Amino acid sequence: MVTRRLTGEQMTVMEVRGQGTCWFADRASEINLVSLQGDKLYVESSNLLATDAGLRTGTTFTGLRGASQGNGLFTTTVEGHGQAAIMSDGPAVVLRVSRQYPLTVDPGAYIAHQGNLQQSFQSGVTFRTLFGEGGGEAFQIRFEGDGLVYVQPSERNTIAGDI
Repeated sequence: MVTRRLTGEQMTVMEVRGQGTCWFADRASEINLVSLQGDKLYVESSNLLATDAGLRTGTTFTGLRGASQGNGLFTTTVEGHGQAAIMSDGPAVVLRVSRQYPLTVDPGAYIAHQGNLQQSFQSGVTFRTLFGEGGGEAFQIRFEGDGLVYVQPSERNTIAGDI
């Protein structure tokens, strides 16, 4: 718990035990189940709704990607065997990344990723941007390797979106 407070990845957790059905929701968000088979899911704590009891959560340093989203320099990790429920504003789109097909996404649409992916932060800011003539996004996240990236069909407000 101390790690989460120091990193800013604060997350309130409730444990449910017993028999029966338990329903989870948050502000009418779309719920997407992600199956983990011993791999690791990287997800913003604000997009994580629930995990199976057998999954472990932690934090990891994300650097500028997290800062560009307005989420800080750390993100939540979920690993083990089981399912995690992640939330999105609209149905999440799952995009495959391979060595032949890297992926660039808007930080405001990013929800989570899993697999053997390397990420880098790209700037689209040019001299024209300073005069209000630039087009496209100021910053993007580029993923290379082999894995899946989850994005939502709308953008949250980000620091990068204000530049």
